Amino acid sequence: MAVKILIVTGDAAESLEVLYPYQRLLEEGYEVHIAAPAVKKLRFVVHDFEEGFDTYTEKPGYTWPADVAFADVVTEEYAAVVVPGGRAPEYLRNDPEVRRILAAFTGADKPVAQICHGPLITAASGALQGRRVTAYPALELDMKAAGAAYEDSEAVVDGTLVSARAWPDHSAWMREFLKVLRAKAPLA
Repeated sequence: MAVKILIVTGDAAESLEVLYPYQRLLEEGYEVHIAAPAVKKLRFVVHDFEEGFDTYTEKPGYTWPADVAFADVVTEEYAAVVVPGGRAPEYLRNDPEVRRILAAFTGADKPVAQICHGPLITAASGALQGRRVTAYPALELDMKAAGAAYEDSEAVVDGTLVSARAWPDHSAWMREFLKVLRAKAPLA
């Protein structure tokens, strides 16, 4: 029986932050499902940094199909969850189903990988109180408001919670997440 990992995302998620963990976890041997508000073709974006801009820029990214709607996710079937960034977490955090999903994973102490703006969802589920995290640097105040200790680092591990700032930190983020995942949900 395959060990399943869930990625929670939606339209306007950062392409690299969805597809890198998706492909890396498949490569490792896990079965990966993408959950979204509805089963449909998702439209991701590309965030990049350009000289002269005060913040990142956004361009159209890849499209990818969602496998399951949030309302149909049975959290007990999954060993871990990945929460990508981009703009998607800004609206997904308002969805009671996605908060239910995150609360189930954190409540069961299952591995959670979050990156960039993804911690906005984890914060909305009430799971960051007393935790150490990183996130996109502009979210430092949001993380503190959620009761977390913010660290500006490429990867922060707090128990089964692994966070990163943004896609430039992918290697460190997945390296640390895979250590947690292999310990908590080893492949047969």
